[in-house]
Amino acid sequence: MPVQIGAKTHSFNDPTGLLSDCHRRIEMFLGTLAAVAEVIDRAPSEETVQALQAALRYFSQAAPKHTADEEESLFPRLREVHDPQVTSAFSALDRLEKDHEAVSHLHAEVERLAAQYLADGSLSVTEREAFRAAVKNLQEMYKEHISVEDSIVFPLAAQMLSESDKAAIAHEMAQRRQAAVVVGIDIPRAGQ
Repeated sequence: MPVQIGAKTHSFNDPTGLLSDCHRRIEMFLGTLAAVAEVIDRAPSEETVQALQAALRYFSQAAPKHTADEEESLFPRLREVHDPQVTSAFSALDRLEKDHEAVSHLHAEVERLAAQYLADGSLSVTEREAFRAAVKNLQEMYKEHISVEDSIVFPLAAQMLSESDKAAIAHEMAQRRQAAVVVGIDIPRAGQ
């Protein structure tokens, strides 16, 4: 993945910031899928193959960890906070969890068609349109989903969760990625 000069990145010590950073990567790889959708009428160039494989790898390996970070670590802890602001956000949390399920079906369609495109070098007109439609739907769903999380859920979590809850979330996030969090310093394990 390219390094963005000047881009602020967060560590496990700021789990909601790190989750927001994941959103930037999701947006980047959605852009990659959209770029592929524009050229899918022709045989893939080596650059297209590499970009598409990177996007597919991200959405199959890293994105599920992000979803688990939210559904298994962040959202349950937010539901335990008894505060009117958090209570009003519960409807958003319910919708966000449903979004996670809905996008999985779209990702499966994109993966299926992309694999065929990579293997055969082409898709039928119907398959190309299905790929474009699935990518467009993913972009639309993620745009709203990310907006709600970045503007409402993550700031609320950063404000309302205890330091011990944040530390537990960070630890769980690190475990999913086989990384260690040590007294304010993120240390990747061997092979990371």
